[in-house]
Amino acid sequence: MTEIWLDETFDAPNFDPRLQWFHAPQKWSIQPDGSVLRVEPEAKTDYWQKTHYGFAADNGHFLFTEVAGDFILSTQVRFRPAHQYDQAGLMVRLSADCWLKTSVEFEPDGPARLGAVVTNFGYSDWSTQNFSGNEVLLRVRREGSDYTVEYAEAANPAEAQWTQIRLAHLHDDGSGAVQAGLYACSPIGAGYIAEFDFLKVEKGRVGRSES
Repeated sequence: MTEIWLDETFDAPNFDPRLQWFHAPQKWSIQPDGSVLRVEPEAKTDYWQKTHYGFAADNGHFLFTEVAGDFILSTQVRFRPAHQYDQAGLMVRLSADCWLKTSVEFEPDGPARLGAVVTNFGYSDWSTQNFSGNEVLLRVRREGSDYTVEYAEAANPAEAQWTQIRLAHLHDDGSGAVQAGLYACSPIGAGYIAEFDFLKVEKGRVGRSES
């Protein structure tokens, strides 16, 4: 069973006071014509640690709350990409060396990549699959120190058919409080626009009948 702990629908000028920015973008707004948070990431922003590419980046835009115990984190995001690797989705973070994120990353010469990055001991990995479209529902479920990452085609969230894309463990997670929320990055250049319809945190675990 779950209980709604945070349900930010971006229908007021101010966020829920439990939310705060890590590296706030210069351009973000709550749209007056609808319940939408719009984020325009700055150039050269990313979350990645070392593996394959050799560089370390920890300057993406992350709107988060601190959550303890088991929870379900979810959002719905639309995107208008401009450059390769433009991305927006969900993130759970303990430190620069231990976190996970899930999003759709833009590829200009082929299908976009729906996937998850898991970072442990300061090294990132990246699991991906092809994705078409410009909108997606994302969900991350925490059970102890383990995380299930899921997505659904854009729809009424209450009717979403969730598909698992990753099961992972964060090694520095001692089941205490973590930072959880939404993020957006533009590793190459500016011009990307991401719009989030909501950010929800439910405490507890999804039962079999709810998944």
